[in-house]
Amino acid sequence: MLTELEWPIRPLLEEWAHVASYDAPGVGDEPAVSAPSSGATARRGLEELDRTGWDGCIVVADEFGLAAAAEVAVGAGDRLRGIVLGHARVSNSVDGPRAALNREVLSGIQNLIRADPRTFVHQLFRMTGGERTEGGYGDAMVDEWLRRVPIDVAEPFYDARVAEGETMAARLASLNVPMLLAQHRGCLMFTEEGFEDAVAAFPDARVYRCDEKPSTSADFVPVLREFCGSLATAPA
Repeated sequence: MLTELEWPIRPLLEEWAHVASYDAPGVGDEPAVSAPSSGATARRGLEELDRTGWDGCIVVADEFGLAAAAEVAVGAGDRLRGIVLGHARVSNSVDGPRAALNREVLSGIQNLIRADPRTFVHQLFRMTGGERTEGGYGDAMVDEWLRRVPIDVAEPFYDARVAEGETMAARLASLNVPMLLAQHRGCLMFTEEGFEDAVAAFPDARVYRCDEKPSTSADFVPVLREFCGSLATAPA
């Protein structure tokens, strides 16, 4: 979403994969841009991919990182081998019987980040399962998140989530690569209907459901490894 800190399982991934991650523009040591957006975050991701020099990659994203990930995946062109989406969905809609996001929870986050950023970060991580992850989002991690992520970057990021989800479906539909769709069961923000609609949109995708958000879940690591391994051994 905003910072590579959101993936505490990265050390487990690095035991068997080459991993590249990055902070969004204006976060940590990353230079700010005049118009922060998922598009700007995607462009930074493509720069990171160019830096690695890899001939192929699997794009992996979770939560509100999906809009940028979809743009990275399209921009990667023939380097893209597969895509993995945590809290999978095809929009950030908050309206109608099949809304992908819980409007009240999103509104609560937007209000809390303005009123009390530290409580916002604690509650955000607790709500999404990070507090249950060993070595996850304790006080030290919250301190580091607040040090890296300026509130004047985080606040407009959350305000833009609904609008920036409008292009996700078309971008994902344009991809002709294997997909792994992961659900965080019982998530307060991302709805069951949103996940069901993603599964319906991509019936050939692999599906995984877990009790924590994927980016914090040690149980998700072997699932991701098996998916990546299957692509490495698949016929060209």
